[in-house]
Amino acid sequence: MAYRTPLKQARGLGASHHGAAHWWSQRLSAVAMLPLMLWLVIGIAANAGGSYAQTTAWIANPLNAVLLSLVFGVLFYHASLGLQVVLEDYVSHQGVRLVLVTAVRFLALLLAIAGIFAVLTIALGG
Repeated sequence: MAYRTPLKQARGLGASHHGAAHWWSQRLSAVAMLPLMLWLVIGIAANAGGSYAQTTAWIANPLNAVLLSLVFGVLFYHASLGLQVVLEDYVSHQGVRLVLVTAVRFLALLLAIAGIFAVLTIALGG
């Protein structure tokens, strides 16, 4: 016979207590994306119609290379957070959901690394 209250029995069976941190991470990455995307749109518009050499020279500028690397990192981090929420809301099977969330995280990391590598290759003259 158990002498535990219903509240005591239910403790630890609810939320994982990571929702608030996830929500804040998504909001902070969205706020970080605002100036980065504004800078990127202005940079692309300024270089529209430019030659390959002009575009690579723009990317090779140290400030532009750092900001473009930040764009790739924050963009794919924010996208993976958003896709994780969608998968957690709409995929009911826990095993499939875990595989999909892991795949999304891995793909986002892979794409961010590829983008940053491409920027560094151009910036360092490789």
